[in-house]
Amino acid sequence: MKSASKFEKVAARCWNLLNEGKPFTPIFVFGTFVLFHAAVLGSVEGILDLLGAFLYVIPLLILFFIYDFPLLLRNYLWIPFVVFLIVFKEVNIGLLLFSAALYFFFTVFFWGTLYYHLRIGTSWLNFTRFWKLVLKNSDSTSGNAQEQLPKFLLVLSIWEMVFKTHRAGQEIELLSLVLFYVFILVFAYILHRNLFDWRPKIYNSYTKNNFPQPNEALSNKVVVIVVDGMRKERFYEAETPFMDSLKQNGTEYTNMETVYPARTVVCFSSMFTGTYPFEHGMTSNMVWKLGIKVESIFDSLRKVGKKGRLLGIAHLVDSMGSDVETVTAVMHNDKADPNIMQRAKKIMKEQDPDLFIVQMIATDQTGHSRGVLYDEYLQKIHEADVLIEDFISWLEKEGKMENTTLFICADHGQADGIGGHGHLDEGERFVPFIVHGPNIEKGKKVEEKHSLVSLAPTLSYLLGAPFPSHSRGKVLLDAIIKKKED
Repeated sequence: MKSASKFEKVAARCWNLLNEGKPFTPIFVFGTFVLFHAAVLGSVEGILDLLGAFLYVIPLLILFFIYDFPLLLRNYLWIPFVVFLIVFKEVNIGLLLFSAALYFFFTVFFWGTLYYHLRIGTSWLNFTRFWKLVLKNSDSTSGNAQEQLPKFLLVLSIWEMVFKTHRAGQEIELLSLVLFYVFILVFAYILHRNLFDWRPKIYNSYTKNNFPQPNEALSNKVVVIVVDGMRKERFYEAETPFMDSLKQNGTEYTNMETVYPARTVVCFSSMFTGTYPFEHGMTSNMVWKLGIKVESIFDSLRKVGKKGRLLGIAHLVDSMGSDVETVTAVMHNDKADPNIMQRAKKIMKEQDPDLFIVQMIATDQTGHSRGVLYDEYLQKIHEADVLIEDFISWLEKEGKMENTTLFICADHGQADGIGGHGHLDEGERFVPFIVHGPNIEKGKKVEEKHSLVSLAPTLSYLLGAPFPSHSRGKVLLDAIIKKKED
């Protein structure tokens, strides 16, 4: 399987401008307004009027960039729009209908059909299902119709009002507009302060303050297989005989919680630094500055002369840099995971890392393109189970499992709709998490709530490396036999 090219890495970053909800809103608003008023672009005066009016909506765009209005909060987004209509009595029905049509064309046909067909081979008829998924979607992406629609309808209405006033040579009711913006700011602040209360609690202290630094390795190797986007209850419903056997002969954490926002780059960064977005710097899949701000497990391993590798898709490079071996994500989804696991065998054979992390992507991609409540999603989880069994059997034949600890987990779950994840809707928060190996308790279930930030310090503990500098997670001692025998 070929690596992600430089073009694919750049293209992935560009796509995230349209995929992530925060940058999408201003981009979509600007593009829509310019297309609708394309006739005025023929004169310098028209362009200046358009851009001058745009200045008046920048504060609102900034406010919407700061405040997500996730999950139930998005229902309140219609209130500012209704207040605008009552106070200013300005609306251009043609513009609003044009913007809604353009939005659904982008999400349902361009993204849900053309993009997924070209990238992973989804059917040309995918729009027949994708429109329903967009309407149900609750994540932090541009495909969250219930969040995006009231945002861009309000911004476009204000821009149109100011633009029309400019063109008519009239004065803008600046005080009224400022007071309206203050109202929205106060409204958003109160909502987020009082209703945005479902983010996971963080560990306030560092791992090194609660656990002694490891001084010897318990495992020769650790293998972590992350089935990206594997929703926990759907995992339980899928046919997974191999992973079921790992649960029976290892330790399962039944309440392993991901981080907020539950986006892939954020989750991987948290899992392998042991800390949270406010500290490692990755706050979405849209990375404004490359590289985490803190030490990762890979840095910790280098301090004791050991090597770790992460095999994953292009955008993980934005976070983990050269510690990532990339795979291309541009191939039919039925071929993605088999090719990834073939590449995994090649890396293990040629590089033989002490820590090897593999990201399997087909389950997540099926959830996004076809939804998580359909049989295709269960089939992809089953296929992942078969591939994991084949990989572990190969490792055993190669003599690489004699004192190896195996972790099987997901980075996040997936919600209804387009397999969304980010805001921690139902299906996203808790993930499958299995530990297996000679030093691991057999047939144990840990029901206490834990966080995925505990993965990095636990890897350090098993491999005899210092904890990453800003690790806050707990060492998962419940699963480890040796610690109980001390």
